[in-house]
Amino acid sequence: MDAFFIPASLVAGGLLAVQAGANAQLSKATGSPFTATTLQLSVGTLALLAVALATGTLTALAGLPGVPWWHVIGGTASAFYVVSTILLFPRLGAVVAVGLFIAGQMLASFALDTFGLLGVAPKALTPAMAGGTLAVLLGAGAIVAGQAGSLRQALTGKAGWIVLALLAGAVLPVQGVVNGLLRQDLGAPFAVGAVSFFVATLAMALALLLVTLFRRAPAATAPQGTALRGMPWWGWLGGFAGAAYVTTVFTAIPAIGAAAAVGLTVAGQQVASVFVDRYGWFRLPQRPVSGLRMAGVAVLLLGVAIIKLL
Repeated sequence: MDAFFIPASLVAGGLLAVQAGANAQLSKATGSPFTATTLQLSVGTLALLAVALATGTLTALAGLPGVPWWHVIGGTASAFYVVSTILLFPRLGAVVAVGLFIAGQMLASFALDTFGLLGVAPKALTPAMAGGTLAVLLGAGAIVAGQAGSLRQALTGKAGWIVLALLAGAVLPVQGVVNGLLRQDLGAPFAVGAVSFFVATLAMALALLLVTLFRRAPAATAPQGTALRGMPWWGWLGGFAGAAYVTTVFTAIPAIGAAAAVGLTVAGQQVASVFVDRYGWFRLPQRPVSGLRMAGVAVLLLGVAIIKLL
């Protein structure tokens, strides 16, 4: 199982960089990150429903009325995470916010593994697990320090936003575990992914409605048909990338553990983002990649290896 889930988790994390680039194009075309994310989640829902239909597992959805209600709402974590990024990027900066998301992810996955929360098989706290988690956190800190300029200035007086960023990261491994429980209930991973994305789509649609009402600017959040037609075809790939990520995470966590699965996806995301920044892929701005950031990625990878292999 490790031979499959280790590379699969790395690739799934790398797909998050594809998702970010695609979402940037979709946000530009629609004029609203809320609209873009709602569309992206809708695409992911349809893709997973199509795969479930093709694999003959769509009928598993008939078992939904018999499962605990909280096994169904894992998708709300995706909406919470996306809304948090929209709020936090302008206030903390993208690099600092992502570093805090990683910290939240790793701390939550460490707790899930160590204490056996939400049905995760508990793992004894070993020096390797503790040291590997610490290495991942140090690597994330180095990545932030290597790209964010004055870290102290970026975080001064923003305790509430810092807590929100940590929580936004923490909900992602929790989402993976909750979706894993729904998979145990239904026995069909693609159907479970479709449920998760459908719930996330509804939550984002509600967020879009609230933003529209409170800003009183419906035109600003309505998709622009001409702009959508002029968007590159890969602007629609975000939903597919997100579907692959979510499905991989909730199937990998029971097999290799929450800390390893999350650490591998984080590592894959950071490795891919280095190339995206360095070469300006997906029409994103080219950014120099500092030596400290490269060292941070290397330490992060080392931490993941320690967690999984020692």
